[in-house]
Amino acid sequence: MIKKLDILVIKAFVGPFISTFFITLFVLVMQFFWLYIDDIVGKDLDFLTIGRFIAYVSATLVTLALPLAVLLSSIMTFGNLGETFELVAIKSAGIPLLRFMRPLFIISIFICGIAFLFNNNIGPVATLKMRTLQYDILVAKPAFDIKEGVFYDRIDGYVIKIGKKEKDGSTIRNVIIYEQNYNLQDNVIVAEKGKMNVTADKKFLEFNLEDGWLYQEKGNRFSTNTEFIRMGFKEYKKVLDLSSFKLTKSDENQFKGNYQMLNMKQLGVAIDSLGKVEKNYSKKILTDLKFYAGFSVFPDSSWAKFKSQPVDKKKSFNDLLPDSARKNVLERSISIANNIKGSLESSALLYENDEKNLRLNQIAWHSKITMSIACLVLFLIGAPLGSIIRKGGIGLPLIFSVIFFVIFYLLNNYGTKFVKEEVLSPINGMWMATFVLVPIGIFLTYKALNDSQLFNKEYYYRLLKKIGLIKNKPKPQDSPLEKIDVEQDSTLII
Repeated sequence: MIKKLDILVIKAFVGPFISTFFITLFVLVMQFFWLYIDDIVGKDLDFLTIGRFIAYVSATLVTLALPLAVLLSSIMTFGNLGETFELVAIKSAGIPLLRFMRPLFIISIFICGIAFLFNNNIGPVATLKMRTLQYDILVAKPAFDIKEGVFYDRIDGYVIKIGKKEKDGSTIRNVIIYEQNYNLQDNVIVAEKGKMNVTADKKFLEFNLEDGWLYQEKGNRFSTNTEFIRMGFKEYKKVLDLSSFKLTKSDENQFKGNYQMLNMKQLGVAIDSLGKVEKNYSKKILTDLKFYAGFSVFPDSSWAKFKSQPVDKKKSFNDLLPDSARKNVLERSISIANNIKGSLESSALLYENDEKNLRLNQIAWHSKITMSIACLVLFLIGAPLGSIIRKGGIGLPLIFSVIFFVIFYLLNNYGTKFVKEEVLSPINGMWMATFVLVPIGIFLTYKALNDSQLFNKEYYYRLLKKIGLIKNKPKPQDSPLEKIDVEQDSTLII
């Protein structure tokens, strides 16, 4: 019987989990594209590039979609069983809730393992490829679009202005083309009308101009003896190169050193090397100070004479210097002080940068564990919560799942921010969401074991009524006419 019960619970969980996982992943992917839609639209991307980008983005968001899917599906599973009174029947048969939760608890641990393997092995690779492709898309220039009356400078070496475009999109009027040659002055082409077309291979932009002038200046730019050329034309063809509009593929090696593209083993090596930052910089600072502010090992006769004098008769160091040497000594002292200040500031900036990289690597190392454990933590909240609310479907479970997932997400983000700003240690900051949500899960489990009325409004109504915050409404009193009618009716009955 127990085995059949386990199969029943697992079947009730698998369906909602798969559906909610893909729905959650779809929502997260759409949220990502909503943030970067302005940088992607208008880049003339082919379907293969868009498909690759969506696949990489989806792979990076799997570890965030899994905890939410586990939370929502666990609430739906136990809510459906509670709404159909199957949960009541199981409890009446003497099977405790913890035994009933055991198969899904094991499945949640299995999902945690999958999430960890995905986050540690597949996630960094997907993030590397996604960031590389995203960088290529961002640096690619927008699609070719020249508007009327606006200077267009997206094509390297040219600035174009078109007075009017006809409805066919090809015929143009009042054309001005500035060619930037960086010698004397820009070559200028002015035409009354013409045709503008992009070649079939989209590599060149052709202008077939009519009735215009070409202005050029030739000669030595450092001389006033230059030659100015003005040439009129009836027809003139100008070809512009559009190769800068193409989407180029960057080398992935330039992004490999980022902490987001490393697994736990690589992050551990980086953390060990960055952990020695403080000792290395301490040695460097001492070396610099000895170099700039070192004192002579062999003092001169004046210093020996000054040192042998009594304390009450000693003069200041400035009095020991002759007038001719004071200016040089002062300038040299200021120079040494400035060198020490520059060296210390440079070391401080390098130290802060290495400390920041150390914290980022520690954040990435801990997040690979915390995001995996989150599946189990949110299950410990979702399972007892579903058995308490006893509502199936997608409505009420979705509300509770969103509330707790937002709490988890905010705690995780605030913890990450506190670690970056050195307010909390990496352990306290990255595990803050787990430390907060685990007691909530234990409390909900305790309430579910005792058949708590935690979300029953009638229970709270009776409680407030018992305390005295809610009073009984007085019954309406009978009017005198109604009493007379009742007495007359009674006499007639007698």
